[in-house]
Amino acid sequence: MLTVRNLAGKSALSALFLLFALAAAALADVAFTKDKMRLVTAKGKVHELTVELAVDPDQREQGLMFRRSMAPDHGMLFDFGETRRVMMWMKNTYLPLDMLFIDNKGTVRTIREDAVPLSEAIIDSGEPVAFVLELNAGAVKRLAIRAGDRLEGARIPHR
Repeated sequence: MLTVRNLAGKSALSALFLLFALAAAALADVAFTKDKMRLVTAKGKVHELTVELAVDPDQREQGLMFRRSMAPDHGMLFDFGETRRVMMWMKNTYLPLDMLFIDNKGTVRTIREDAVPLSEAIIDSGEPVAFVLELNAGAVKRLAIRAGDRLEGARIPHR
């Protein structure tokens, strides 16, 4: 038998479910454009990448959250539109990631490897940067990326 108390509980549960569904739908509506970029190591090795661009606040907020896979030669470039200290986290991010913190000239300044999925621990650039490039965990080792390497592309001014 359905009582007023049960009905109120079911309404609250339905409202909560609707709220979560709307939040998930809002995240699904965020679209990213793609661009080709090149990561050039100090030894002259060139790695061609396809990156999704996170340039507006909604895109930067969503990032790679809720993704279950990403191609090996793909990544996401966060463009902050200014140079500042950046702090990232892995909340709702299922993919382990390597993060490259990059200055406004395209130089890799700081590298954070193997960010833990779903962690709320802060991952700090440690210094002012303009971009963060997220790659699948292990990419830094596989591609022999080091601080001082350069990211090149249309969004990054040439030296």
